[in-house]
Amino acid sequence: MLAFFRIALILISWATAIFLPKGSLFKYLPVTLFSSLIILTEYLLGGPRKWWKAKGGAKTIANNGLTFTFGPYFVGNLWIFHLAYKKFWLYTLLNLIFDYLLAYPLNSFFEKINLYRLNKIKPIHLFLFSLSYSFVNYGFQLILDKSPNTQPSDGIAKGTRSIP
Repeated sequence: MLAFFRIALILISWATAIFLPKGSLFKYLPVTLFSSLIILTEYLLGGPRKWWKAKGGAKTIANNGLTFTFGPYFVGNLWIFHLAYKKFWLYTLLNLIFDYLLAYPLNSFFEKINLYRLNKIKPIHLFLFSLSYSFVNYGFQLILDKSPNTQPSDGIAKGTRSIP
């Protein structure tokens, strides 16, 4: 049952990605990969520190971490950046809403279906972690935008001529 739930989470998340413009996908892919690494690090640190527990132990926690990171979190991050980047208040509002939903109603649901159970942290910690990651992500994307390697070019190197 839980394996079916994990697969469904990933498939549903990625099914929405087909509606994401290709330009947004490629523009926000680096920040999404960066933030996914942060989340995976949290899972690696949280397991041994017993922040949460799951039936099946470390293997189940790893499967849950991979499911959430490369399913709803990954695709959701792409969508939030697509919809709200350069509109900081909208970006913050969307993150407040989705982080609240994760920390409270969704967390309760996941605990109820025995996907995991919070152990040494509380839902408020999930909320604050998620919200703080969103600000780190926003700053990372701002840095990427200012990087000379990410500026659009016309495809012609400076000082060369194109051949007609």
